[in-house]
Amino acid sequence: MAANPRGTTPEPPTASDDPLATLVSLPGVADAVDSVRKGVDRVYGHRIMRRRSTEVTSEAALRGARASAALSGADWELEEVRRRTDFGVDGEPRTVGAALRLTAEAGQLLSVWRQSPLRVLARLHLVAAGGGAADDAVGRPRLAGEPVVEEQLVELTLPGADEVAGRLDGLARLLLAGSEAPALVTAAVVHGELLALRPFGSHNGLVARAAERIVLVGSGLDPKSICPAEVGHAEQGRAAYAAALEGYASGTPEGVAAWIAHCGRAVELGSRESTAVCEALQRGAA
Repeated sequence: MAANPRGTTPEPPTASDDPLATLVSLPGVADAVDSVRKGVDRVYGHRIMRRRSTEVTSEAALRGARASAALSGADWELEEVRRRTDFGVDGEPRTVGAALRLTAEAGQLLSVWRQSPLRVLARLHLVAAGGGAADDAVGRPRLAGEPVVEEQLVELTLPGADEVAGRLDGLARLLLAGSEAPALVTAAVVHGELLALRPFGSHNGLVARAAERIVLVGSGLDPKSICPAEVGHAEQGRAAYAAALEGYASGTPEGVAAWIAHCGRAVELGSRESTAVCEALQRGAA
């Protein structure tokens, strides 16, 4: 996918040429893109990144997974995530384990994403579900009449299976066609579509946030995966997350713009979190 990861906002082409790029003209989106670029540049420019970037990446992955699990109802303290090993137990431990697995897997799927986003989404669901779902329901979009077992965070009307299939295909075509849209815009649309559609029978929130991470990393905005947007989404709170998603699902220009800005703020907060990690490493405190 062509991308404009951190640079200046492109001139939006016509909607038929590049629908994602036209979203940059929505109120506040260009400002959000600029703020994200500055926040990401700030952490990448930290002196600790020159020699200890691997440690920052590892810590960002852990904190991102913890935050994503929290948004899915398993709000554990970071130190509890570090020490626990019983992630196969039903309930919250399984949710945290799924988040950890997805974060680890996301970095391995960048090249596949560029060729087949739908294959990656299937793989992400397979990884998230582990042994927790019936085999014939794992790794494929839900069929007509199949229920969705999901956290209460998303309370939008559930689209039917035919709509899900059509919109997933449209999203994949859009991504494969390439776009000059900034990475934030593409990531926000991928995240929002997956949350609104809930294409799988379970773990849709975790999968959507993992897909957002893949776009941010693969676009070149955050190549070392040190700016965990999941942390920012959790920090802004579940209510704000749900409200912003409702705006996206409404399809109005204002709602879509607000969702993109919300995702931008999440990346900024994730960048700030990793800046704090860099400071702690520099002091020898982490």
